[in-house]
Amino acid sequence: MAVHGEVILVRNETSPEDIGGINASSGVLTSRGGMTSHAAVVARGMGRPCVTGAFEVIVDNDNNVVKINNQVLKEGESITINGSSGEIFLGKVSTVQTKLDSSFKNLLNIANEHSKLQVMANAETVKDADMARHFNAGGIGLCRTEHMFFQEDRINIFREMILSLKESDRLKILGKLLFYQQEDFYQLFKIMDGLPVTIRLLDPPLHEFLPQDNQEELLYISKLTSLDIKDIKNRISSLKEINPMLGHRGCRLAMTYPEIYQMQVKAILRATHRCIKEGINVAPEIMVPLVINKSEFSIMKKLIKDTANLIEKELQAKFSYKIGSMIELPAAVINVGEIASESDFISFGTNDLTQTCLGISRDDAGKFLRDYVDKGIFTKDPF
Repeated sequence: MAVHGEVILVRNETSPEDIGGINASSGVLTSRGGMTSHAAVVARGMGRPCVTGAFEVIVDNDNNVVKINNQVLKEGESITINGSSGEIFLGKVSTVQTKLDSSFKNLLNIANEHSKLQVMANAETVKDADMARHFNAGGIGLCRTEHMFFQEDRINIFREMILSLKESDRLKILGKLLFYQQEDFYQLFKIMDGLPVTIRLLDPPLHEFLPQDNQEELLYISKLTSLDIKDIKNRISSLKEINPMLGHRGCRLAMTYPEIYQMQVKAILRATHRCIKEGINVAPEIMVPLVINKSEFSIMKKLIKDTANLIEKELQAKFSYKIGSMIELPAAVINVGEIASESDFISFGTNDLTQTCLGISRDDAGKFLRDYVDKGIFTKDPF
């Protein structure tokens, strides 16, 4: 839905592939999901209003229309959404831009002086990092590196890497991505000068980065890789999973494709080296996602340290960095003491941890959670 250049992205549900669309939009509306679904988390991080789990919304992608109850809206018609209340209005409602006055900034400064806990931001772009500094964040607590790969200048390079079956080919292509990742991390370190930056290594399953039925994108990738469209579709099909949230993602990817994490670690430390030479105080924290136990984390830790040692030798420098784990599975909670003995820090991924503990999908729970709260099974939405 768009009016006067403003756009609201309307989808059944969003995926990491929609990052560019969310960034270009004034707001997001999805028929599936909940408060912690992909659309809500990303839109909130970008400062976009978002309404999720609007089950009355039916998205007809074939005809570019949206049906809300008995109302049919064509692409280009105007709607207004209220991300706080979940309301959807027909037409453009007049709004007032919120402004932060000096009183608010003074309150933040006072809070920082007396607080015992630091509040950090989710950020992976210059805009996000600038906003974090503006609000006196204590650093970046989560940099989701997968979002960096969806930018236009690198998504097809990453897709070419995924479609490559030979390790030698993947290494060559990852060399191209290394330049982009190094610049990404340099910009974040520069803005957060002196504050910690926690970088989560690649997390999502690889199929999320590939086009599904977009013929135009498939043709482009075919030309880029010299692969037949049929072969590309077969590769995409082979990567699809029945339950991707519990599938080949997180550190499991690095067990199969260690070169991906190696590239990211090289980029982090080269960016660190550049910052040090420019007098910028850097405090990188490298986080391994979806860890199950100590043995798994130890393998990842060795991979990171071995890569770091190579970079230190190459640059003739020594770097101070931390290696930590993300606890987001019940098995990791049970084994957290052993994992902690190997970790410099631990971060709890409460969204995945909540859904795996309860056995409730955060993207589908909106359909019935209200009934559970009304019947007293839950006192409130667990997400």
